[in-house]
Amino acid sequence: MYLMTAEPPPAHEPTDEALMQAMAGGHEDALRELHRRYARLLYALGYRMLRQRDDVEVCVQDAFMNAWRHAARFDPARASVKTWLVSIAHHRFLQELRDRPQTPLELEEWDSPVQSADPTDRILANRAVQVLDAPQRQLVELAYYRGYSHSELATLTGLPIGTVKSRLRAALERMRGVLGREGSTRGPDALEGGERV
Repeated sequence: MYLMTAEPPPAHEPTDEALMQAMAGGHEDALRELHRRYARLLYALGYRMLRQRDDVEVCVQDAFMNAWRHAARFDPARASVKTWLVSIAHHRFLQELRDRPQTPLELEEWDSPVQSADPTDRILANRAVQVLDAPQRQLVELAYYRGYSHSELATLTGLPIGTVKSRLRAALERMRGVLGREGSTRGPDALEGGERV
């Protein structure tokens, strides 16, 4: 399992921001150094989302190539280099998830009797998620569909943990409002059990 942290560079090494400037100027050594510093973090996040090592490797390489192509757009006033790279990788991981075909059940799973989910619940929940703004929807998808804890979400997004919690609470309230109008007594209330600190 890859580590979830990135080591800060020693004092004699260039800062992440200096590496981004060099990368924007076309210096491949800067890309290699950023890869050395942050690839393990991105692999760990990717494996948590995708579970398939080959897919993770492709997505992480794509993320670094996107960072290379768009290095000149990096704005240190808006995010750290780490947060920027995580954001690029996260979008690539989500794209991979959306592009995947539905995975058929293994034979053993077909043999196991399970209670089928009410499709109405799924439709209503999906409709409720769609009313959220992009930052709220991202957090809800990661927390309740991918199983990330609040502290993991803070690391992943670069947001303070208090902001993560307040955005999730606001998102749930919004979803409750939508589901209430739909006449459902179920929905995001079941999601609250998934909240973890």
